[in-house]
Amino acid sequence: MTNKQYPINEALLKDDLYQAVNGEWLQHAVIPADKPTTGGFADLADNIEKTLMADFQAMLDGKDIPDDPYLQEFIKYYRKAANFDEREALGFAPAQKFLDRILDLKDLQDWQEALPELTMSGYPTPFPMSVDPDMKDTAHYALYAEAPHLILPDKTYYTDEKKDQADQLLVIYQNMVRKLFSLAGYSADFAEDHLQRALAFDAALAPHEKDSTERADYTKMYNKYTPAEFAQTSSAIDLVAYAQRLVGTTVDQVIVTEPNYYAALNQLVTPATFAQIQSWIVVKMLIAMAPYLTDEMRVTSGEYGRALSGSKEAKKPQKAAYYLATNQFDQVVGLYYGHKYFGPQAKADVHHMVEKMVAVYKQRLENNDWLSAATRKQAVVKLNTLGINVGYPDELDPLYTKFSVDESASLLDNDHEFTKIILKDHYGRLTKPVDRTRWGMPAHMVNAYYNPSFNIIVFPAAILQAPFYSLDQPASANYGGIGAVIAHEISHAFDNNGAKFDEYGNMNNWWTDADLKHFQELAEKMIKQFDGLTTPAGKVNGKLVVSENIADAGGLSCALQAAKEDGSADLRAFFINWARIWCMKSSLERQKLLLAIDVHSPHELRANIQVKNLDDFYQTFNVQPGDGMYLPASERVNIW
Repeated sequence: MTNKQYPINEALLKDDLYQAVNGEWLQHAVIPADKPTTGGFADLADNIEKTLMADFQAMLDGKDIPDDPYLQEFIKYYRKAANFDEREALGFAPAQKFLDRILDLKDLQDWQEALPELTMSGYPTPFPMSVDPDMKDTAHYALYAEAPHLILPDKTYYTDEKKDQADQLLVIYQNMVRKLFSLAGYSADFAEDHLQRALAFDAALAPHEKDSTERADYTKMYNKYTPAEFAQTSSAIDLVAYAQRLVGTTVDQVIVTEPNYYAALNQLVTPATFAQIQSWIVVKMLIAMAPYLTDEMRVTSGEYGRALSGSKEAKKPQKAAYYLATNQFDQVVGLYYGHKYFGPQAKADVHHMVEKMVAVYKQRLENNDWLSAATRKQAVVKLNTLGINVGYPDELDPLYTKFSVDESASLLDNDHEFTKIILKDHYGRLTKPVDRTRWGMPAHMVNAYYNPSFNIIVFPAAILQAPFYSLDQPASANYGGIGAVIAHEISHAFDNNGAKFDEYGNMNNWWTDADLKHFQELAEKMIKQFDGLTTPAGKVNGKLVVSENIADAGGLSCALQAAKEDGSADLRAFFINWARIWCMKSSLERQKLLLAIDVHSPHELRANIQVKNLDDFYQTFNVQPGDGMYLPASERVNIW
């Protein structure tokens, strides 16, 4: 049953809106064994999973042959992924040559010569690079140098404070890697040597990397280095020559996202540490390739991830094949879903709804009482320039024209070829005009986003269904659902990060000094409102979640105004649906993980805290001092 089918606890509305609306459902809800969570977004994703798996199974069975050539390639790949008999017969053999490529390297010099080819084939490096729009000039691409992913979820796990939790996770990680080496046919001694060297290198990286809170302040990623400055970060590797071979052209600047990490690179990457680096790459590749091999290797390679998320079981083989295939062809699958289950009429309707929310937001900005006229004018200019993408892209990414499945090759070999195509395209972008038409999410993903570098908001088709949006629920409920989500994404243009970008998506201050100071004070109030709030999994880090909380607050305020201006305003339905969309039940492990790394607040706090800031909530439910949902007027935070 959905949470909508359970009764609302009327007596609890004044004390705990989230529990009043969702409590009965929470008592009965069961988290699927192969998932870490259920409810809300997850339920919609589960429904889409069932629908698409059934559709694609019919295609696999030859009952419904698509006439779309891209979908045909996807089905070929899906058939490969779902052929576990073939995968079993091949065993580890398809992966052997990829692992041998690293194991055969003799020393650092050998590795340096192979680096461009290895990177273009998807091998990890201690100095990952990417090509993305230049944050200060988004009409052009720039080369970014980043820090690698750690084994544990975040730098904070390497501190004494989280030592017990980290030790438990690392035991699971080590056992998983040992099993994978054994399944691949390697001796226990060989496995242990590589595992311990990989762990030692990972531990050496951790002190120099940013933690999740530091990464959340993403404008601090922009640190421009000249080629000469970048070259000085490593005496062991000619990083500039490596970068130029990757992008196929001269590099005149590199944007370093983590200067502290690159300041330490000279001690991390040396001839003496090469053996650790080699083992680190071997272990990472072994784990990355396992999902494409036998089912036992696939299931084993997920043990650490399941420990982090709290999922009790691995996905069944057919479902795992579905996810593996749809991840590779995500935009192809998204376009199929968008056309079949959303369509042009719904696309036009929702586009109109977004335009309406933008108009309400504009009205709120024009009536804002704390911005100066100069800043207010620029904010409206930014809003007027905001791009809107709804449902699904008009055209498929042309990259898919290059995807051709070799039915005589293994699943892993096909994936390897696709990886090379994707990376060649990615690194080849540097000298090309920025393509603003590419979507960052497929249409079948239950989510939405704002891209500050493009100043666009994107709403994939999948989120545009109940409880977020339905013609069968009151208009006010839709405003409390999809209306608040739409306005949330608009608000990201004016959160503590997005506010630093202008109407063209360039990082460029358009605020007066006084307005910026006042905005930062309001943001600090939002940090304090959430910081230290307790949940069963631990305490909230207010600084980590501030940008999403500013967006939630702005989105809810804007959607509330839109609901009030509607002829059939029902604020009870508005607030109840706001609480309903955040209904979720998650494993304790997942809750702990999200508290450490996620920029969003726990769902129950998103539901409860934001409404406390709105006077209309108090009037709608007659909330008084002493009630659990009461917050003194002086403590309420309103920004947008």
